[in-house]
Amino acid sequence: MSDDGSYLRRQFKTAWLLTDLHLTGLETEECLWRPAAQGMHVHRAADGTWRADWPEHERYDLGPPSIAWVTWHIGFWWSMVLDHSFGPGKLTRESVTWPGTADGVRDWLGRLHGDWLAALDELGDNDLQSTQRTRWPFRDRPFGDVVAWVNVELTKNAAELGYARFLYAVRSPRQSSQAATQPASD
Repeated sequence: MSDDGSYLRRQFKTAWLLTDLHLTGLETEECLWRPAAQGMHVHRAADGTWRADWPEHERYDLGPPSIAWVTWHIGFWWSMVLDHSFGPGKLTRESVTWPGTADGVRDWLGRLHGDWLAALDELGDNDLQSTQRTRWPFRDRPFGDVVAWVNVELTKNAAELGYARFLYAVRSPRQSSQAATQPASD
């Protein structure tokens, strides 16, 4: 990335440090814990893959997402940005699955982090101003806007991970068993 885009790189570094802080020590049990009876979560399909819920709206009555869903969401949007900006642009939400374990999440997001850094290293000032790579999550804007969006989205998701981990750490035994046994809302 160019000197003019170095502020975006520094902002991304901060966003990743926050994310990594909340991924460190994360356990699969935490990922699969549901902070409420309803909210976005992941479900194991008959073929063994983990599929994520998709919200029909973004109102508060949707309920809080599980850590598994938040980590899937990070992997989803980051995979989409990489594929649509630097790849063939064929990836769809339905083809992005959750890895199934906290270790798998760290590996997956770590790979995406490395891929994103490598892609940023190839960008110059003209690339950041150009709309050529801007194909997802929006179009017809300078690619620097996509880079800034990734930074904001990653920071937001890091905050969601941290908040959910705080809730998990102080849950009562009753909440632990109740949230784990609640059926998913359709």
